[in-house]
Amino acid sequence: MEDELQVRLFERLGRSVALTEAGKRLQQMAVKLLDLEDEARAWVAGASEARGVLTIRVPESLCAWRMGRVIRQFREAYPHLQLRFISCTVEGLENDLRQGITDLAFLMADSVRAGDLIVEALGMEELVLVAAPEHRLARGGALFGLEALAGETLLLCTADCAYRKVFENMLAEAGVRTAACLEFSSAASLRGCLRNGLGVSILPTSAVREDIAAGNLAVLPWDSPALEVAVLMLHHKNKWISPPLASFMALMRAELMVGSLPFLAIDLGDKLSQQEDDGNDKACCRSKK
Repeated sequence: MEDELQVRLFERLGRSVALTEAGKRLQQMAVKLLDLEDEARAWVAGASEARGVLTIRVPESLCAWRMGRVIRQFREAYPHLQLRFISCTVEGLENDLRQGITDLAFLMADSVRAGDLIVEALGMEELVLVAAPEHRLARGGALFGLEALAGETLLLCTADCAYRKVFENMLAEAGVRTAACLEFSSAASLRGCLRNGLGVSILPTSAVREDIAAGNLAVLPWDSPALEVAVLMLHHKNKWISPPLASFMALMRAELMVGSLPFLAIDLGDKLSQQEDDGNDKACCRSKK
């Protein structure tokens, strides 16, 4: 196989054998080809017999708080089809979609470079600054500016997409330096540390609604326009949209577009591709007027 492809696929160290980066990529593609075979068989057999795997990259907070009903409905329609969810990171996303490693992706982002992707905005998520109720900024109830966050510990999620950059840019523009930045791969762990008074964080309202209602977290009264971030659904423009994938996408539209602003229910692919050619990003995060 290495002779055929003219690339080293295995590292041979003594008696051990490990995949090279090229080998890992080939393995991912081989798994995907097997999944596509299952999807093709399922398409011929019909929905009730559909088998295979759909691989979806999604922010943890979106999956945990907004997708439960969608997953349940999808499982009822396709009981034998597996869903594989991967925590969302922007890095490598376009390449994974292009290669078919990822079937569908969701981002909560301030901007996106579309390239050869179809990007669809499904709605807006409000972002709130939160901390434990005992936090000094939560106790007084008085409005404060970003400068009040100087010296604070900032808790951020590494795998919850790009909206954190919006807040980091706001702090940088205001010249605010925090004492430390703690990064978490799990949104649940981040919220746990917030409840224990370790610092402040900016999160989607849907991710902290229950904690706020229970009195475990408090929305901080910062003197800034409320922030919203777009929820984007992405797939490659040449991707074959199988019936199960089309069904999942339709369920997500129905779930997330309820109450969304009408102008967001559009296909942004062409517009974003044009803006990428101009070297610009399409801003999808904005302040509420």
